[in-house]
Amino acid sequence: MTIENISSTKAFGGWHKQYHHQSTALNCTMRFAIYLPPQAENKKVPVLYWLSGLTCTDENFMQKAGAQRIAAELGIAIVAPDTSPRGEGVADDKDGAYDFGLGAGFYLNATKPPFDQHYKMSDYVVSELPEIIEAHFPVTKQRSISGHSMGGHGALTIALKNPNQFNSVSAFSPICNPMDCPWGIKAFRGYLGDDQQQWQQYDSCELMQNSQQFVPALVDQGSNDNFLDEQLKPHTLEKVAQQKGYPLELRMQPGYDHSYYFISTFIEQHLRFHAKHLKAN
Repeated sequence: MTIENISSTKAFGGWHKQYHHQSTALNCTMRFAIYLPPQAENKKVPVLYWLSGLTCTDENFMQKAGAQRIAAELGIAIVAPDTSPRGEGVADDKDGAYDFGLGAGFYLNATKPPFDQHYKMSDYVVSELPEIIEAHFPVTKQRSISGHSMGGHGALTIALKNPNQFNSVSAFSPICNPMDCPWGIKAFRGYLGDDQQQWQQYDSCELMQNSQQFVPALVDQGSNDNFLDEQLKPHTLEKVAQQKGYPLELRMQPGYDHSYYFISTFIEQHLRFHAKHLKAN
């Protein structure tokens, strides 16, 4: 569990830091970022895990979302991993597409060669990364999870599959029904093969329909998002939640798109949503 600090920057009385480490789950060197609020100097604090979207790294959210000010006020650490394994020998899309391969891990455990050698992002986010964070930093075992787009898909599916590990989940513009959209079908076929029973393990609509334990969920979706109808399909998830009685709040935000302008507008509300559930446990 050796980690190497590669940057440290003070912000709002706390510290934003980046680290490298050798990942067992992903069989490569990984980078993650952590924001430690000022309260972490005197006590352990809860953690919000943030999962970014296609083509992103740990830096997009930390640099663009404006989350540190509120995290410092609320006393919440934020951990942002990369979106996929990287490095020499890690398989990529043969044509270099943005929606598959490097930067597009989809937060699942690949079973199809050659991706099964490295693409185990679900195991990394659920098990390995929290173990590292809790071993090296002044944090409690109280966790929530959030994300954007592909990362929103990851946050929802991981929370739905691991309800005992997360107090709350939220998402911006998540891919809600990947079994029925081009991004998801491409990723699932490439990482998992043609067995749709495997696909169901990583589809929020399927998981929510079969859930036995509930994690409070908040989803924000912009009405002017170019990917809304073809790729994201939030109303499909909302329909399942209504049928199931699942505690999901879906908020359609008029005029907003898929960008970090959208995320930065509502990130404070998401952090306060998570703080409420983290303090309750």
